[in-house]
Amino acid sequence: MKVSIGSKVMDGPYGGGNTFLINLIQYLEDLNHIVVHDLEDKDIDIILLTNPLPDSEHSTFNHLDILKYLRYKNEKTVVVQRFNECDERKDTKGINRKLLKANISADYSVFVSEWLQNIFETFGMTNMNKKTILGGSDIKIFNHDNKNIWNKNKKFKIVTHHWSSNWMKGFDVYQKLDLLLNNKEIADKISFTYIGNLPKGFSFVNANTMPPLDSIELSKKLRDFDGYITGSINEPSGNHHVEGALSGLPLLYINSGGIPEYCDGYGVEFSIDNLEEKIFELINNYQLYYEKLKYYNFTSDKTSQEYVDLFEHLISNKEDYIESRKNISNLNLLLLSVEQSYYKVSIFFLRISNAIVKRIR
Repeated sequence: MKVSIGSKVMDGPYGGGNTFLINLIQYLEDLNHIVVHDLEDKDIDIILLTNPLPDSEHSTFNHLDILKYLRYKNEKTVVVQRFNECDERKDTKGINRKLLKANISADYSVFVSEWLQNIFETFGMTNMNKKTILGGSDIKIFNHDNKNIWNKNKKFKIVTHHWSSNWMKGFDVYQKLDLLLNNKEIADKISFTYIGNLPKGFSFVNANTMPPLDSIELSKKLRDFDGYITGSINEPSGNHHVEGALSGLPLLYINSGGIPEYCDGYGVEFSIDNLEEKIFELINNYQLYYEKLKYYNFTSDKTSQEYVDLFEHLISNKEDYIESRKNISNLNLLLLSVEQSYYKVSIFFLRISNAIVKRIR
């Protein structure tokens, strides 16, 4: 089959969405499927809309482009929209509305967690063709190979990593953990390392820090640690804690967003108020969770196979989905074209504005 994915792959360490693309594309191509990133070909079987937001540097097409493709090139193509973003994630406004508006082009919707699916159902989603496919990381890169079990006579080394520097990634938690290390009795027992980008003007007092690492270097580095912590708030899914778990690190995780769906049973849930207590609960039960992680199965191959299964199902039953497709009238199509033009003009002036500001500075 030929699959068109509406995002381009970015070079270097670039967050979980980029990692998902890399893994899915490789999996599809290994099965001899064809992957493109535009809507030029007339024989596309599946369109995967991953980011319809017009200002995204990843995006190669949006829902408006898809509607035109279905109308003028191939009405038999089946469209899937993947949801991995929401306003709740970074306390934004308008993302949910824009993503839901884009859903007018989709025959089927996929969510990265049940938590996120519930967000959009509550927000007013009416598309009945939907499911959750949980994410995963590449087991060929992130694994237990050459991982040393924690030596109880040494410090328990805790790590986390994030590409995004948004405060909601858990920096209130990481700051508290950093300050706990002011206590020499605690600092003699544990250490904390942060890998990735930091909020502007923010620095740790006691924690070790490292810049973002690409997947290969990151996987090697994670195996040097003993436990993994995530304090990310309203994270739809996230890759960071999955990469930590696959690397053999028992998890400390906060009960927020979709994260518990990936972490439950493989570590200890905490809140910012009981952080110190839960760290030592994890340490005391380290062996139990380390053994459980041998069966942790949130891998990119598992995720990608679920997408392939879905695509094959949609193609086999495409007449049913096309029959139930929303009827876009000429007036609606015209309005959507106007909307697209408005977005392009807005982005054009935004870029000019940014360029002027940089020149002034």
